[in-house]
Amino acid sequence: MQEYSIKFKKHISNSNFYKLTPQTQEFIETKAREYRLSFQDIKSLIDMATDLVMWQESTIMDLWKDKGSKKETINHLKNLYKEIKKKPKSYDGFNSSSGNKKYRLIETQKNNLGFGYCPVASPKTRCCNLLTLDAVESCGFDCSYCSIQSFYNQNQIGFDKNFKTRLQNLKLDSNKTYHIGTGQSSDSLMWGNRGGILEALFKFARENPNVILELKSKSDNIKYLLENEIPANIISTWSLNPQTIIDNEEHLTASLEKRIKSAKAIANKGNLVGFHFHPIIVYENYLDEYRAIVDRLISEFDPNQVAMVSMGTLTFIKPVIKQLRERNFSTKILQMPLTNASGKLSYPLETKKEMFGEVYNMFKAWHGKVYFYLCMEDATLWSEVFGFEYGSNDEMEGDMIEWYRKKIKIRISNNMTI
Repeated sequence: MQEYSIKFKKHISNSNFYKLTPQTQEFIETKAREYRLSFQDIKSLIDMATDLVMWQESTIMDLWKDKGSKKETINHLKNLYKEIKKKPKSYDGFNSSSGNKKYRLIETQKNNLGFGYCPVASPKTRCCNLLTLDAVESCGFDCSYCSIQSFYNQNQIGFDKNFKTRLQNLKLDSNKTYHIGTGQSSDSLMWGNRGGILEALFKFARENPNVILELKSKSDNIKYLLENEIPANIISTWSLNPQTIIDNEEHLTASLEKRIKSAKAIANKGNLVGFHFHPIIVYENYLDEYRAIVDRLISEFDPNQVAMVSMGTLTFIKPVIKQLRERNFSTKILQMPLTNASGKLSYPLETKKEMFGEVYNMFKAWHGKVYFYLCMEDATLWSEVFGFEYGSNDEMEGDMIEWYRKKIKIRISNNMTI
């Protein structure tokens, strides 16, 4: 018994065991002794217990049923846990506990301009070859599913004090068209023109008409955009989700109403906008709530004002899942069936076919008028959703850029200048 106690303490080191309630800790330790559970079994129990608490579902004690043998007992528990993961989650009565993020703003002295390919791009998925520009590192919002948390210190936001100079000195091939986004390492708009960021980006866009610069946001901070002439080769895009998801999983971000109103204000100013339905999240009656958003966009925006609509969903790497569990907060984001997706974890393909196909069909009035694409998804999904697929990432990039260039020309023809 003493020997197993030593083993048990070793097994629970570097786990979330001590973040569980004393009652849950005692239960897991008791069952571990009774069934002489292995390290992997104990780790599974701790992870399941942690998830159930985060989801505000039944506790592990509620689900446990002694079946005589260790194998039958553990399998029974895992099957009940999987059933909870598989069923569409409900946010009715859910009490989210996040939204009190604290961070400090710092100036950094970087060796180089943060310019390169999208950090989550993969040759295993269809990708647009987006180039990213790290104007700011880390985000002040607190979306529960955010992958940025695996790249940066979440307690501080870094501003490169030499960003303007480095950007000015960036050498580009004048014979090539570049699609560059600034919303991968932080939100593009929430900081406004702090540190002269937007001023520098606007100047960069004016001086490089071969650049298509995308500002991606969940913010309504468009003051600088409204007060200044926006170069026609800048596309302002908003990530959209139903208010149910914004309230429970996208903490500190602007409401759906404010995001759409911000996009409308920029479109009315004569500039291109775009929308990212990424991540689409499955929950009870989720398609009805996404349909309401789509119907509103179609009724309020002319397709000539809209450059693109993208679709994507939750995709995790294991370090992000680990960090989510370590945060010890209430979220239902991991309450979903997780299957292998090109080395990451995401919804099964059948679920993706439904979500992407349904949302795309909701936009029927915009088909052929706006560029639609799937972000970082299996190439085979394109045929299922759109009826065609690209043979390579370069082919997708070329087609996307051509669509954007045509849209920009329309904007310029309406008396806009870069």
